[in-house]
Amino acid sequence: MINTKRRRLARVVGTAALACLLPAAGAAAMDDWPARPLRLIVPFAPGSTPDLVARLVGERLSARLSKPVIVENRPGAGGNIGTDLVAKSAPDGYTFGLTISGPLAANTLLYKKLPYDPQRDLDLVTIAATQPSVLVVALNAGIDGMPALLSALRKNPGRYNFASMGTGSISHLAMAALAARSGTEIVHVPYTGSGQAVSSLLTGDTQIAVLPAAAVMPQVRAGKLKALAVATARRSGLLPHLPTLQESGLQDVQGDAWMGFILPARTPLDIGKRLNNAIVEIMHAPDMKHKLAIQYMEPVGGTASEFRDTVRDDLARWQPVIARHHLSME
Repeated sequence: MINTKRRRLARVVGTAALACLLPAAGAAAMDDWPARPLRLIVPFAPGSTPDLVARLVGERLSARLSKPVIVENRPGAGGNIGTDLVAKSAPDGYTFGLTISGPLAANTLLYKKLPYDPQRDLDLVTIAATQPSVLVVALNAGIDGMPALLSALRKNPGRYNFASMGTGSISHLAMAALAARSGTEIVHVPYTGSGQAVSSLLTGDTQIAVLPAAAVMPQVRAGKLKALAVATARRSGLLPHLPTLQESGLQDVQGDAWMGFILPARTPLDIGKRLNNAIVEIMHAPDMKHKLAIQYMEPVGGTASEFRDTVRDDLARWQPVIARHHLSME
């Protein structure tokens, strides 16, 4: 009996000792991170704006961490496929992602069932950059400003078509919000990306669109499209001559295209903080600001809490728009 008690006591003591050692071992693992290359998942195609930002940051992050950062494109389902891959990866800091508003906010309202829960399955690191969306019109529309556009839309319900980068995209939701706020009817023509949407404006198949600045401003500067306003909360420092939609009386019609870094949920906090600090410094470096400005983007680089606030605001903004227009995706 005494020997049995001693054996039990030895097991308890051994288990307690092991428990004491585990935090130290975990701390050692944190000190060693990263010990191998990192995988950066982009849920959109090569050449897209998120892909561009991911590669700019990945190159500089690799130099800071002394380990390769390998960008992997996993497009599909409005960004859901790649975002789900991040959500289901091991929370060890070796897989992270860059995503946009859709997979974290609008898609949770649009899709009947998502393979991941953004609030439960993902940790937010920082919003890296943002790009203003610009309201443009085709030249053959004969519209020279926001008052003329709103007047034309109200006098001719259902006559004008607007192009988007796809059903449920920010370019779609922003125009749906514009129609709701202005009390007008505009016909939606979805495409599979900004390139096709711009082409439709140039050919006259559609007359209006809210699209990322990088997609439309070259055509505006070439005199092939006319820019009327920016769909941002305040005037863009990159396009200060363009008024906001709010200045035209359209409250809370926004379509700024932000991009943020994410991690699988339950990734050690120290890793999240190290990534945040590194990415924020990278985004505000002078050379990065210059490269972003060329693409009509501005650095953000803030806290995870600020990131959560932005996602919350997007959810609040798009929920009534999606409900009003009965939008849904399979």
